[in-house]
Amino acid sequence: MTDNAAKSVSLEKLSFEDALKELEGIVASLERGEVSLDDAISAFERGTELKSHCQARLEEARMKVEKIKVPSSAGAPDQASDFDMGEA
Repeated sequence: MTDNAAKSVSLEKLSFEDALKELEGIVASLERGEVSLDDAISAFERGTELKSHCQARLEEARMKVEKIKVPSSAGAPDQASDFDMGEA
């Protein structure tokens, strides 16, 4: 397995909160200038992947919230269904 494939697999398993925490750490280290140029480039690439992952997870959550069916009595929702990314 290549390094990129390993990162991709681990990114898929990463929770939103963990990805955001890692991204914040990358940004902080880059802002402080604590890394060499090569490490900064790698960190930037990883940060870009994490940002995309976080955006996708937020969009999934938004779509799930939109799919919650609220009863006409304005009470608690009857049900919520999983979002299917393949739906049009």
